[in-house]
This record gives sequence, structure tokens and C-alpha cells, in this order.
Amino acid sequence: MHQRCLVFGASGYIGSHLVPRLLAEGIPVRASSRSRASLEARGWQGAELVEADALEPATLDAALAGVDIAYYLVHSMGAGRDFGRLDLAAAANFAAAAERAGVDRIVYLGGLVPDDADSEHIVSRRDTGDVLRRGRVPVIELRAGIIVGPGSAAFEVMRDLVYHLPVMITPRWVQAKSPPIALDNLLMYLVRLPQIEAAKERIFDAGGAETLTYARMMRILAEVGGRRPPLVIPVPVLTPKLSSYWLRLITAVPTNIARALIEGLKHDFHADDAELRRLVPQHLLGFREAVEAVFAAERASEPVAARWVEGAFAVRKQRIDYAYYAKRAGASAETTASPEAVWEVVSAIGGDTGYYYLDGLWRLRELLDWVAGGPGRRHGRRHPTDLRVGDRVDSWKVLGLEPGRRLSLAFGMRAPGAGMLEFDLKPLDNGGTRLSITAYWHPAGVWGLLYWYAFAPAHGVVFSGTAREICRRAEGH
Repeated sequence: MHQRCLVFGASGYIGSHLVPRLLAEGIPVRASSRSRASLEARGWQGAELVEADALEPATLDAALAGVDIAYYLVHSMGAGRDFGRLDLAAAANFAAAAERAGVDRIVYLGGLVPDDADSEHIVSRRDTGDVLRRGRVPVIELRAGIIVGPGSAAFEVMRDLVYHLPVMITPRWVQAKSPPIALDNLLMYLVRLPQIEAAKERIFDAGGAETLTYARMMRILAEVGGRRPPLVIPVPVLTPKLSSYWLRLITAVPTNIARALIEGLKHDFHADDAELRRLVPQHLLGFREAVEAVFAAERASEPVAARWVEGAFAVRKQRIDYAYYAKRAGASAETTASPEAVWEVVSAIGGDTGYYYLDGLWRLRELLDWVAGGPGRRHGRRHPTDLRVGDRVDSWKVLGLEPGRRLSLAFGMRAPGAGMLEFDLKPLDNGGTRLSITAYWHPAGVWGLLYWYAFAPAHGVVFSGTAREICRRAEGH
């Protein structure tokens, strides 16, 4: 119970839920990600944070030093083409580093593998486990299918489909079957298995209480959310590969990940989990119970967000039908001005000062919002330079600020979705500053996605110009 655990991939979906669960059990945790900032945003009290990348072997030794149990939770699906090769290279690097560090065991979360598996995603998950086992560190592999929890890519694809399309023309994969498992049930397995000697060097299938078709899952998801279930029209000629191409217009789940998942849905999945249930007995939730738990957890979450975090319910305006994953755009610029000088310019944005670059476009957007009945023409702010959390800056609201470091503004105009704009300042070694501006958008269905793409051509121009102009003005202070 007191062995030190490394959660490798802690900023990912499973890792971000596993870390607080381990901490709650009193287990020492080291959380690792390619970006330390993404870990700091989680606010985990008691976790040691490290930055490491399995594709950069030199970063692994420090992350694994003094670790007894290493959870391996990373994949490369977001990289797009050739992600399978990257997965195997990363696993080989990690296995070698774990052996050098004297790790007691590796816990790897893979996926269920049907006998006729041929999609790159499924094959890569299977082969990653094989590569980890080639090292000398014993491996416990847990193979799971669809995970029912906020942020699970497969679950979020279904959520987006159900809440945004009244009619779905789908391939025959909607009749394929899978044993979905609730996030809480999966986390229990992940926490307990490393503590059981009989689990060492074994592979376990993990499933939920029932096996359902995807069509049935989507119907239940709609019913729990109080929506009319969509009309599903299967089309034999529409293969999973073909259907994956229009996902960009339907879901906000990162396209490469969604496509990899969809292409594997032509299979029926089965979990032979009798031995796992014997070793770790627990009440397995049915799919309806699991979905109810997802929505209850979201609604019970913190109602205020100080900054953007993927999937934060507060950023999504407490709407279960707003996409969990955000579209994003941004730009950055560097200046010789100090962070304090850059902050003076950033914190004066809006009101009479305006938005520094192509201000007419902002005013046009505000006018369109006002015509649509929104608050677009409510100019002004409480103070020309001072900001406080909760302040209104024209139609924006200050959600969070760290003077000299970060400003988070919630989008307040009428639109099909929820958005946030963040200004992030990082000091440079030469005394200057790197300013990054990032817009996040959680679309509400197809209209929300079309809204985002309609403004996409302007994003790069506006944000890069704004970053440069802020830096130029800061140099004159």
C-alpha cells in the first residue's frame, strides 16, 4: 500500500482520474506527463510532478527512479499516421528504463483484442503489451473495452452523436457488441491488481456487467440525458473507415483518436473476466448506472473554474450536451520586455483600450451578437487597468488571473457552445517574455462545430497579430 507509484501519462484520461484515486488510498504518487504545466493545472495535493516523454529515453530515468509500481497509460493515436510504430518505440524505451531503475512491476492498460483484430488501434494496443513484456520487469496487463466516464474518447464520440444528431445514418457497426465498463470499476481494478501477488505477469480482460450493441448504448445515453433517442438508420455500404471521415463535423473528440477508435468497431468484443472478478470482487455497474454516474459526477463538480482544463464542467457552462473536448487555436510571440511590462498591457485589454489588433473585427462580431440579442455591445470594464476575478470586460468575464502569469476570460456572446480565451506569460532566460494566446471552444453539436470552422480562417491572423502587438506595446513601457 505504501509502494511509490509512477503514473506515466498522468495528464491523459485514465491517468488524470487514477492519480487522485491513488492519493486517496494513501499511496505515494509521482505523476508524469510531457508537459509539467498540464499536471500543475490539476491541483493535485501530495503528488510529485515530473516531466518525461517515452519517445525521449533520456527523460525516463529520473521519472522512474525509486519507483516500485509503474502505470503505463500512454498511446500515440493523436499523432495520426504511423502511431502504431511510435507506440512500440515508446514501450521499448519505457521497458528498458524501468529495468534500469529496478521497478518491481509495470501495470499496462490496453484494450480488448478480438480474434480477428486487424485495425491499427487494436493491434497496436496488443503489441505494446508484448513489447513491455520483453523486458525483465514483470507486467500486469489489463485489457478494457469502452470506458464509461467523462473524457473517455469512445464515450464522448457517442455523447456527441446522441446529443447533436436527431437522425444517424450509420454503418452496420452500430449492431456490434461490446462490454462497456464504468470508470470507477476500472480504477478499482487498476488500484488493486498491483497489490495482488497472483496477478503478477498476467493478462486480464476487464468488462462491465453487460454486453450491449452500440445502438443500444446510444439509446440509453439519450434516455439518461432526457433526450429523444436518435433515429438510427444502418447503411451496409458505409464501412467504419468511410464513416470515420465525417467525424470532424460531428464530434470534438480529436479526429485522429476518434478515427482510430471507429475503425475498430466492426468487431464484436468479449471480456473473459471471471478470474479478474475473483481476484478483485466489486459491484460492476450496468451501462445505464454508469452513464447516470457520469452525469452526476459532472453536475457535482466545482461550479467555478479559474483556468481552462480539458473537459472542466464549469468551462462547459454546466451542460452535459456540450462537447467534453475543446477545439483550440492560438499563437505566441516573444519580446525583450519583462513579464511585468507585458502583464500591464494584457490586463488593460478591452473597454476603451480595445483588443490591440484588427479591433474592427471584434467590433463587428459584437455588433452581430447584439443583433442576435446578445450582450455584444456592452462595452466597458470596472477599471481601465486593474482586474479582479468576476469582472466583466465587455462581453467577457474574468474567470481567473495570476498577475504576471495568466489571464483567463470566459466568452460571453451568444453562440452554440462555450469558450475561453487565455493569455499565458512565461519568463525567458534573457529577461524577456513569451506570450501565448489560446482560444478554447466546446461546441454544442454540429452548429457549434460549424461556428468554430466559420471563424477558423481568422483565428491565426487575429491571435498572432494580437500577440505581436501586445509585445510591441510592452517594449514601449
